[in-house]
Amino acid sequence: MPEGDTVHNLAARLRPVLAGKVLTACDIRVPRYATVDLTGRTVDAVAARGKHLLIVAGNAVIHSHLKMEGEWHVYRPGERWRRPAHTARAVLAVGGAQVVGFSLGTLEILTTAEADGALAHLGPDPLGPDWDAGRAATNLAAQPERPVGLALLDQRNLAGVGNVYRNELCFLRGAHPATPVGECGDPLAWADGAARLLRANLGRTRRVTTGVDRNGMRAFVYDRARRPCLRCGTAIVAGSLGGPGAAERAIWWCSRCQPQRSN
Repeated sequence: MPEGDTVHNLAARLRPVLAGKVLTACDIRVPRYATVDLTGRTVDAVAARGKHLLIVAGNAVIHSHLKMEGEWHVYRPGERWRRPAHTARAVLAVGGAQVVGFSLGTLEILTTAEADGALAHLGPDPLGPDWDAGRAATNLAAQPERPVGLALLDQRNLAGVGNVYRNELCFLRGAHPATPVGECGDPLAWADGAARLLRANLGRTRRVTTGVDRNGMRAFVYDRARRPCLRCGTAIVAGSLGGPGAAERAIWWCSRCQPQRSN
């Protein structure tokens, strides 16, 4: 599941392939941008901002968000694609390589100013140069009645936390995801905890939040319904959490380590 570390890892993988190279072909397969052709431009940067990937070529920015299904692949010239051609949304070529974006949830071509505006709502990124734990903590604390599991997913508070990390962080902090932020202790500890989880997985091929890189042991609660808690042995519980402006998303918790707040 794409989270901030996934996109930063992707940017690190694409950067040596594209950065500083001249685009020898550019095929944007989105009707709105079908006439856009960046062929001949030099790729100046490949960057991640939270869950957003930015490929910058002059004043043009290829902005993508993977959502649930998106992927970017690198191929040698003539190599067969590993996903169906009809799912390709962007095909970029440079000398010696072809970079293809498949099933991208968002793909748009923006000016640099437009890209800045499109991402202006994002909170500080734990993996970016703008990381400010104090500002992230202030953002979280601004809505004390909001469930912490929703506040963590709100990219306006801090950028990059997805469903895996919000569930794992709630376990590590001993709070049920539905607990109001104001009852969860120091918001700075939550911001620091999110940063530690994301940074610990930067550069990894498999996400690990427990410190144990073995099947069934890589996460404390995420996707572990009915399995024993790695800390106390209690069966992990699954449910969902949503609210105003937030879609229902799956949550997992240990009823002993994360007692649910009674109303």
